[in-house]
Amino acid sequence: MSLINLIVILIVVGVLLWLINTYLPMDGKIKSILNAVVVIAVVLWLLRVLGLLSSLDAIRIGN
Repeated sequence: MSLINLIVILIVVGVLLWLINTYLPMDGKIKSILNAVVVIAVVLWLLRVLGLLSSLDAIRIGN
């Protein structure tokens, strides 16, 4: 994956999160939980894409 693709994906995720936070009426606690989940997911995805967290491939859920 090229650097341009990474930057575009991060910008899209950031804009979507901003739109959700700005235009969807939610309780503050729900917004903070949503923000935390998105940030953690993006950081884990970014670490995996960069090859710094390859151990996620060995984790199996279910069978």
